[in-house]
Amino acid sequence: MEEEEFKSNLSFSQLGLTSWLVNALKAMSITSPSEIQTKCIPEILAGKDVIGGAKTGSGKTAAFALPILQKLSEDPYGVFAVVLTPTRELAFQIAEQFNVLGKTINLKDVVVVGGLDMMTQAIALSKRPHIIIATPGRLRDHINSSKDAMHLSKVKFLVLDEADRLLTETFADDLGGILEALPKKRQTLLFTATMTDAVLELANPSSEEANGKPSNTPAPFVYQCKTAVSTVSTLAQSYIFIPSQLRETYLAYLLRSESFDKKSTIIFCGRCRTAETIRLMLRELGIACTALHSEMSQQERLNSLAKFRGGITTVLIATDVGSRGLDIPSVMLVLNYDIPRDPTDYIHRVGRTARAGRGGQAISIVTERDIALVQDIEARINKTMDEYPVPENKALELLTEVTSAKRAANMVCC
Repeated sequence: MEEEEFKSNLSFSQLGLTSWLVNALKAMSITSPSEIQTKCIPEILAGKDVIGGAKTGSGKTAAFALPILQKLSEDPYGVFAVVLTPTRELAFQIAEQFNVLGKTINLKDVVVVGGLDMMTQAIALSKRPHIIIATPGRLRDHINSSKDAMHLSKVKFLVLDEADRLLTETFADDLGGILEALPKKRQTLLFTATMTDAVLELANPSSEEANGKPSNTPAPFVYQCKTAVSTVSTLAQSYIFIPSQLRETYLAYLLRSESFDKKSTIIFCGRCRTAETIRLMLRELGIACTALHSEMSQQERLNSLAKFRGGITTVLIATDVGSRGLDIPSVMLVLNYDIPRDPTDYIHRVGRTARAGRGGQAISIVTERDIALVQDIEARINKTMDEYPVPENKALELLTEVTSAKRAANMVCC
């Protein structure tokens, strides 16, 4: 049974937001709060710690940005909030939303991520911005290397966005170092599309070791948006079942087909090398594209995203570094070139399209090795994918051309 769409019977004003924020939202054509905003904004304004879970594209960023900005406007000073996120691209996107919403109060923010000049970042941090949006590793580097330039003693808010990823072993040491530098008296806000055991454990007020707060801290407000389906109803999900040696041929056919030519498309690959090979191969085939993966420099990654957002290129080839939180409304198609091993990763990938009530399409290229993975995904999303019809003869007409392009791409990658 498909979930009913949530319709708030409260306005942003009734949630407790001031008129200047309501006007900023109107300027963005946002007039009605989403479910996660309706439930969490009043609790944050009331001073509570909050754990919020909602599927991707549901307005989680605004759910914490709006009350933080309101509190900041009442008492503006130095570093007011620290927002941590697992990926660099998501950090820049969150900063963009803060800037748009905080324009009226002359918000000062700084993005602190790896791949960019540390000295430039240190200078920006020394100027006491209102909001720091950071990846944990780079922020901890600054804490360790220039403690005098870090003014974190009066931080009022700590936000963990995509908290399920941040609360893993990968980030444990960096997160611990950051928590030591922050005041115990603060509000902690955790938002995620996937409510894991590690996230829910922090709902226990006795978990002071995990969240760096006193053991007598009241339990946080926890809200999980109810949904029987992990993907939105406006997303059409299908698959193509083919032999593994024909994946590139069918990928090229789809991108050249009338249905998808010129449509804004993200192709997800499992590894950086695969993404780079596909990028070179598609260019050999005359298909304009750009890439996003962790072996690119930060400036290259930003340039790629700018080209894709601006419609200069309509095809982005990405690893899962691009599957979390990126909000590019124009994306119409997600192609899974590699099927992810974890159904959660699939949900995040396909969540890049069909956002905010729009329609979208996701097609997974399935080979003989992927059947069990697809069955796990279908069980998780509570939906059986349809087979996407591709005329085999027409697709195979490209085999020789694609094989030649793939060979040329492999020579460059090797």
